[in-house]
Amino acid sequence: AENALDDGWLGTSPVGSYEPNGFGLVDVAGNVWEWTSDWWDERAKARAMRGGSYLCHDSYCNRYRVGARSSNTPDTPTGNLGFRVAWDR
Repeated sequence: AENALDDGWLGTSPVGSYEPNGFGLVDVAGNVWEWTSDWWDERAKARAMRGGSYLCHDSYCNRYRVGARSSNTPDTPTGNLGFRVAWDR
């Protein structure tokens, strides 16, 4: 994945800015973390997020992958967390 400082965008990049991956999919990791419907822990205080964001630092940019997981509480406002919209041509 590309680091945000190297891709030419100061924040998130527009949808479709990069070439499709080996499966023909675009925009499946990076840009913003994505909410999932899974709770992070049994206490049900935080939700799981996947994919990494443009704010990933070089020391942990290995999180730019679909399987990368982190957590956040649902009431936390942030500019690097969203949800995925899928479109089937």
